Amino acid sequence: MKNARLVKDENGRILGVVETVTDLTELTKTKLKVEEAERKLGEVHRFDRIIGKSHVMRQVFEAVKAAAASEATILIEGESGTGKELVAGAIHFNSNRMTKPLVTVNCSALTESLLESELFGHVKGAYTGAIKDRMGRFEEADGGTIFLDEIGEISPYIQVKLLRVLQEREVERVGESKRRKINIRILTATNKNLYELVQSGTFREDLYYRLKVFPIFVPPLRERKDDIPVLVSHFIKQQNETTGKKIKGLTHTATQILMDYNWPGNVRELENAIEHAFVLCNSEMVDTFDLPVEIRKTEFAPPHTANQVPRHTYSRAGKNLTPQALRELLVTHQWNKAEVARQIGVSRTAVWKYMKKWDIPLQRPED
Repeated sequence: MKNARLVKDENGRILGVVETVTDLTELTKTKLKVEEAERKLGEVHRFDRIIGKSHVMRQVFEAVKAAAASEATILIEGESGTGKELVAGAIHFNSNRMTKPLVTVNCSALTESLLESELFGHVKGAYTGAIKDRMGRFEEADGGTIFLDEIGEISPYIQVKLLRVLQEREVERVGESKRRKINIRILTATNKNLYELVQSGTFREDLYYRLKVFPIFVPPLRERKDDIPVLVSHFIKQQNETTGKKIKGLTHTATQILMDYNWPGNVRELENAIEHAFVLCNSEMVDTFDLPVEIRKTEFAPPHTANQVPRHTYSRAGKNLTPQALRELLVTHQWNKAEVARQIGVSRTAVWKYMKKWDIPLQRPED
């Protein structure tokens, strides 16, 4: 960018011209970086980042679309690790408030007094350590959305104050009586059954009905196992980009292990399992022993057909294992000792020792 101005003397006669040249390269680069960062932020939370193809997840997708098109207060319910925060982000970033802040507060991480100050702010001298005025998270979210995670953990006192915010859309900072108007949308989430908390008297009934204007239930992973292959593919792609590896997928056995597991930690546990596998995997395919031990050491009862006698369920220590049972397992799994080890909950070395002890050939015999 170039600017030019005339230089005159006291009599108005032109002495010359001064030109200023400004290089906008760095400014343009910075602007592009900001735009790219904003675009990526939107991608992280945008609707299609909620991954799933199962029927129950399609219902969640429809609920998120409906919630994003409204201004209703949303209660997101589901177990830990199911992706409730991702749902909240999808609602915000597909709503009319998408250009305004999305402020997240974990209500279980703070004591009552700290949570009050965090949410509502405080004035100087309100309590020991309050050395200056501080804006609360409700005010920070003005014009946008506030997401209150683990809402079932808040105390009765905070419940009363939150009810007033929902009713009046006003906040008072700790230590002052001035009311401040706020324009916010409130999203909440919990892994508890709020209705049971209402029944037990630990959660206010009037607040409960204020929060659940439009509830969304995020199903646990064990109820949407059709989504596991899609999620695994997504996490493998992420880890390849992060680590620089070029892992293509999972072996059939590893996939079956993931499908059989109950996933108490839900999608978060699955993501951690894939990250764990990337640490150990040195080939193009993630195999059984690349997975976390708690996932591959599951109880197993081999299936039986009409022509077979039902086999025993083997304990994790392999205490019920007999030579005949081991032979049957080896036949069932085509002499795959790693798979047999997983089924009885011992190491592959232990299987070799059993085979040597009981004079079972290490290689599959020719029939």
